[in-house]
Amino acid sequence: MKKLFPILAALVLLATACQMGGAAQPTAIALPDSVASPTPVPQGETQSDAAAGETRTAAADGMVEVFIPAGTFTMGGVDPLASTDELPFHQVTLDAYWIDKAEVTNAMYALCVKAGACRLPMDLKSQTRAAYYSDTQYADYPVVYVTWLQAKTYCEWAGRRLPSEAEWERAARGDDFRTYPWGDQLPDGSRANYNNLVGDTTRAGSMPAGASPFGVFDLAGNVAEWINDIYDSKYYSGGLAVNPQGPGGLTTIFNHVVRGGTFQDTEANIRVSKRSSVLGSNPNALVDSPEWLGTYSPKIGFRCVSD
Repeated sequence: MKKLFPILAALVLLATACQMGGAAQPTAIALPDSVASPTPVPQGETQSDAAAGETRTAAADGMVEVFIPAGTFTMGGVDPLASTDELPFHQVTLDAYWIDKAEVTNAMYALCVKAGACRLPMDLKSQTRAAYYSDTQYADYPVVYVTWLQAKTYCEWAGRRLPSEAEWERAARGDDFRTYPWGDQLPDGSRANYNNLVGDTTRAGSMPAGASPFGVFDLAGNVAEWINDIYDSKYYSGGLAVNPQGPGGLTTIFNHVVRGGTFQDTEANIRVSKRSSVLGSNPNALVDSPEWLGTYSPKIGFRCVSD
């Protein structure tokens, strides 16, 4: 596969150029409005001028970003299905930030590849589709088969970063004790792509009924999302209560948190507090070695945040 990268890169870049008319200028993806239609906020507007749920459009890739104000929320499992690594639930205070309204798409990722900042996904298919990444009918579907390092690289290219676990959970839960982004009602096919109802990815932002309190989409099901934090099953017992960034000093551990569950997961695994651990990239290992790459999957994508 590694020897095919140059050929695949050329083919995908050609396809990308055709689908975008040869232009590298992004346009905002067409995301349906959530229950409350937020007012766009210009890219340069300061956080103090924004309100919860307001949006702006990122210059690099056209992603719609949603504003999450500074505040304190309850993090961790508060429902009967909570696992031990979701306990104890605890209060966490976060500074304000912006989060991508939906998962990063194939078309957006292709901009980074075309710019020479990102590698192609590790595979160009999806769970059931032999052609996916370079097929224009899936341009607005979440990019998959990306490693943790590829996700991190993309976010940095776009002027953003991978979210912390706490940032992801607050965007999904809001400031109450809900089990799912939309509330405590059990999921169904109108709110989430889960439990193999579809068997593969769906278009980013195509289920507004499943939006979080801030109007963020796809935080339950579709694809799981890479998080910046290293995974520690006991982190909640002694983690920081203000802007936590995950456990530090674990220089030999590269398992990262993934959040949100996948299109195959049951209702228990798409709860807002559900934590999963996946082997991420080891940047100190030999380039292109299995350790350097880490895990990649048709069920893992990502979204970004910015300060």
